[in-house]
Amino acid sequence: MAAPEGVEITGTLRDRYDEILTPDALGLLAALQREFGERRELLLRARAERQERLSAGGTLDFLPETAGVRQDDAWRVAQPAPGLEDRRVEITGPTDRKMTINALNSGAKVWLADFEDANTPLWDNMLQGQLNLRDALDRTIDFTDARSGKSYALKDDGELATIVVRPRGWHMEEKHLLVDGKPMSGSLFDFGLYFFHCARRQSEKGKGPYFYLPKMESHLEARLWNDAFNLAQDTLEIPRGTIRATVLIETIPAAFEMEEILYELRDHSAGLNAGRWDYLFSVIKKFRDRGEDFVLPERNAITMTAPFMRAYTELLVRTCHKRGAHAIGGMAAFIPSRRDEEVNKIALEKVRADKTRESGDGFDGSWVAHPDLVPVCREVFDGVLGDRPNQRERLREDVRVSAADLLNVAATPGDITEAGLRNNIDVALRYLATWLDGAGAVAIHNLMEDAATAEISRSQVWQWIYNGVTLKEGEKVTRELVERLLEEELGAIRAELGDAYNEPRYNQAVALFKEVTLADEYSEFLTTPAYERMP
Repeated sequence: MAAPEGVEITGTLRDRYDEILTPDALGLLAALQREFGERRELLLRARAERQERLSAGGTLDFLPETAGVRQDDAWRVAQPAPGLEDRRVEITGPTDRKMTINALNSGAKVWLADFEDANTPLWDNMLQGQLNLRDALDRTIDFTDARSGKSYALKDDGELATIVVRPRGWHMEEKHLLVDGKPMSGSLFDFGLYFFHCARRQSEKGKGPYFYLPKMESHLEARLWNDAFNLAQDTLEIPRGTIRATVLIETIPAAFEMEEILYELRDHSAGLNAGRWDYLFSVIKKFRDRGEDFVLPERNAITMTAPFMRAYTELLVRTCHKRGAHAIGGMAAFIPSRRDEEVNKIALEKVRADKTRESGDGFDGSWVAHPDLVPVCREVFDGVLGDRPNQRERLREDVRVSAADLLNVAATPGDITEAGLRNNIDVALRYLATWLDGAGAVAIHNLMEDAATAEISRSQVWQWIYNGVTLKEGEKVTRELVERLLEEELGAIRAELGDAYNEPRYNQAVALFKEVTLADEYSEFLTTPAYERMP
């Protein structure tokens, strides 16, 4: 396969990959990496420096140097782009062929086509996902399940969901493509390939190209994305501002820079999303070694009514609507059971209550993880929106949020129990085994678990050990206790799965779990050492 000078492909080249890895597409990737690779590395170093300050006793606050942006009431983001005016229901999921078809057919307004937390970044996953998205836009996609024989195709009637692509976060690399001898940014790889092949396809259909941007921690990281958008648009001679991007506010540093992030992307902005699972992970990670004031209860006890979570979500709505942007709510992760209607009834009541709270707070839409939840979410938002596409006119000027409100973690009600510790171990093990096997989203105990929820699970275990937390039952959380419970939970999984138990994969999962929970030094991202274990 021909490649521009300085570009080397180290991944296996399978059927049709030449359709994606064309010389011109690789040329755009090389241009993006050469222009922005060093800036990306500097911004990642700035993250590490901020962490050092926090670990030394520092804190977070709204930035004095950008006060002018926050105080200027005149600026607004661009008007909603076609296909993004009404976002009352958004479905998320990886870009495998079956999910692509089901998501587009789901009745949701938007599909977040996920190359990030719901995806394992295997080389084949990344390339086949790009092919699937292009085939979907060309309406040439189909799929037949080899086990069931069931066939899937895009529906001929009715509206398909608008595709919004989520590339990997700035911290990830694509080790199978080298530019001038170095792995390129996973973010720019995912963005650049999709933009090159699908920007015109989407714009010709009047909807796109659109993106969701994950894991950002500062407005300077948003500025980097904005500059990458401009370079890509200029290269393909597509008008600036054609791209629209929604930023996930899923790190606690970003919560202090929401207005600045919108400002940096204002010509390309499609709003902000309350990425609540990663937000909890970020709170734990950033203040992991700061003692009991920042120790959260077990993850299933933390609700969106916790004071620091209410402050975060209400500030997000106010910020977005003040600037004319969409505010999109968080994930309903429940996966309906085919066997237990009582489980479904209880869970659907919780989903309905969650979406009722979000719509009442002023959110313009929300996420679900399964097509069966689309009608519930749509019904709730229909009841508030009616025929209106959104409620951006609700300015929420009643909301006043201080830095102390965002940091009020200590006021979170809930316990830390042995059952909660066991659940964190169990979920992390099951997820890691699945992730290492190539799937980034998996149903565990009727919940869709992805990298974000696995990060919460393992980070809580590390934090509870480091801070010497005592369980409600009276036992102190130690490495020895975690190792004992780990063996017990592994045995329970082995007994439950029987012949389906994959011992080599679970051995890998155990080794990785120990690395990221029992080590003295905390691993910033679970997926980084996991990716190193992959071919």
